[in-house]
Amino acid sequence: MKKTIETPRLILRHFNLNDAADLYEYLAEPTINCFQDMKIHSVQEAEKVIQERIDKAKSEIYFAICLKDTGKVIGEIFACADERENDTFSPCWMLNAKFQKQGYALEAVAAFFDFLFNENLVRRIYIYTEDYNIPCQKLCEKLGMRREGLFTEFVSFVNNPDGTPKYENTYQYAILKKEWLKN
Repeated sequence: MKKTIETPRLILRHFNLNDAADLYEYLAEPTINCFQDMKIHSVQEAEKVIQERIDKAKSEIYFAICLKDTGKVIGEIFACADERENDTFSPCWMLNAKFQKQGYALEAVAAFFDFLFNENLVRRIYIYTEDYNIPCQKLCEKLGMRREGLFTEFVSFVNNPDGTPKYENTYQYAILKKEWLKN
């Protein structure tokens, strides 16, 4: 599997043990509820998570998103094959809040989609995003993805103050390889 993907400002590469402090910086307080289960509490815990990321990269498509000029890890992006359709992938990405609204997510995700469609025989990509995650929805639309539906009270990642599950409304976006290549 490809070891790196380069864009004008970024390098997508596999994680290494030196990335623990950067990983901790954005996973100490995930900004979106679906990432709450990835929350870490120390650099030492981040070191263990980094090893998991290194191990996953052997069998999954998993990259750190790094600034090309400094090497700083500012996020991550990965994809899993759909259990029913091995030519359909569901990617997920997360960016350090300090580096959002600067075009890095669009640059990284577009390069990752190119990689998935052109080097991995992927036919279809779909993602889920919460109804309140407007930046992700706008990014999907910039990428040419179409909104396929809204799942009302689809999943719960956090609890309400009374301890009951807080269910999230979730949009699904998707794009086909032939649509991606046409754009």
